[in-house]
Amino acid sequence: MLTFFWILLPIFSIFIVGFIAQKVLHFDIPNLSKMSLYVLSPFLAFKTFYSYPISLNYLYYVGYVFALCLLLVLLISLISRLLRFDEKTRCGMILGSCFMNNGNYGTPVILAFFGSIGFDIAIIMLVLQQVVMNTIGTYYAAKGSSKEIVGSSVKFALARVVRMPTVHGALLGILLQLLHVPLSESLYNSISMVGDASIVVIMIILGMQLANIRLTNIEYGKLSINLVMKMVISPLIAFVLVQWMPIDLVYKQILIVLAAMPAAANTTLLAVHFETKPELVSSATFMSTIVSLVTLPMVLLLLGIHLPN
Repeated sequence: MLTFFWILLPIFSIFIVGFIAQKVLHFDIPNLSKMSLYVLSPFLAFKTFYSYPISLNYLYYVGYVFALCLLLVLLISLISRLLRFDEKTRCGMILGSCFMNNGNYGTPVILAFFGSIGFDIAIIMLVLQQVVMNTIGTYYAAKGSSKEIVGSSVKFALARVVRMPTVHGALLGILLQLLHVPLSESLYNSISMVGDASIVVIMIILGMQLANIRLTNIEYGKLSINLVMKMVISPLIAFVLVQWMPIDLVYKQILIVLAAMPAAANTTLLAVHFETKPELVSSATFMSTIVSLVTLPMVLLLLGIHLPN
């Protein structure tokens, strides 16, 4: 437990910075979210897809990450129908439980427990998770939006996915990599600076959003469902999925651990931008991060994984 505290202390510190800043300065969170989504994140997507070599092994990981996400979406949709939740709530719960934080949270944990061999696959999964969040995540954020009358239509949601510049940045990165187009060092460094800034900004915005949450407004029943789905059901589904993948045991363990990560902070940006249950999504992200201090050590213990000497 103490080990996890020191690994995750920098992450919680950034949340606290955003929390305090919002309490004192009262920023316009929707516009900050729009800046991160439409200005900073595309540079990160471009850099990631341009930098890391694409191989046939990606096919296994692509199938895994989409299968995991879609199975969680199916379960949330089934629960929502049984409990008669409205469409906005269903979409908000999908954002809060179907996407994993395997970037600024998952990567340092994987590096600490698996070393360099784990870091490589964590980066690949970071890339693929960005694709999932900016397609499936954007779709459901737009589908549950209250910003426009047509916000719940499939046509509106698909249009929003196509318009997301992060997707364009990823596609451009892949294209330039496949065409072997070189970038000057100064240009690449500039792209990296802007892209890397998005990670910290996303975490600060999450802290700001948490500062606006009122305890009386938290839907604890729905939040509990989110936490169970993300922290318990997700790694269980991952355990089943990896059994069918022709990869080494250590890679299977890494995929299961990543599936046990808390909800992705990026989904808070989508929820705020599209006004799709932002309080439920941000509270699910924050609480799953807290709960992971207990659940992640349990997952690692069950998998027989310990910190390297």
